[in-house]
Amino acid sequence: MLKTDNVINIDDDFDKAIEEAGKIYFSGGVFIYPTDTIYGFGANPFNEEAVKKVSDIKDRESGKMYILLIRGIEDLLKYVDLKSEKHMDFLISIWPNPVSVILNLNKKTQQLLNRENTAFRIPNHRFCLRLLSEIKMPLISTSVNRSNQTPLVEYSQIANEFASEVDAVFYTDKKSYIESSTIIDLSGLKPQLVREGKIKFDELMAKYEA
Repeated sequence: MLKTDNVINIDDDFDKAIEEAGKIYFSGGVFIYPTDTIYGFGANPFNEEAVKKVSDIKDRESGKMYILLIRGIEDLLKYVDLKSEKHMDFLISIWPNPVSVILNLNKKTQQLLNRENTAFRIPNHRFCLRLLSEIKMPLISTSVNRSNQTPLVEYSQIANEFASEVDAVFYTDKKSYIESSTIIDLSGLKPQLVREGKIKFDELMAKYEA
């Protein structure tokens, strides 16, 4: 593996890793980090330069949606307009989990992100939740790969490919995940499947209709 000072094992000093990730976030930088799905690029979604950096690294067309990780439902409500109490109950029943849900943004957030809706997820992962608690803002989460290429899931491969292009690669020796999140669209009245991942759509619909 590429040896570099910006490849950081979060298990060695968890608190320091969180602190460093927070500094990168607020400085407009980009980092790679473990999640409850696959490793992701992380950045501040409200910082246009940071978002552009992520898109440039991925060779991805600018303006496309990125999934945003959020700490909890209370924080989520600062950014979205839910269509019904049923939607609220559904989100509470499925999170935290590797399920990303496209929701309508409120007017203020629409202006900030220049879009009408985006996908959110409350992750089931210690590093993500602790970092979200520290920054108290949403965090971009998008797969670590170039556009149209297979996402990388091993931190050694990730470091070799991307360490020179990001501010830090945070990794763990503990179990890593190799499956992306399920994405559903809840911007309408009823959930629509966008991408099936670890959690099956039928299982989610059972919760919605319960």
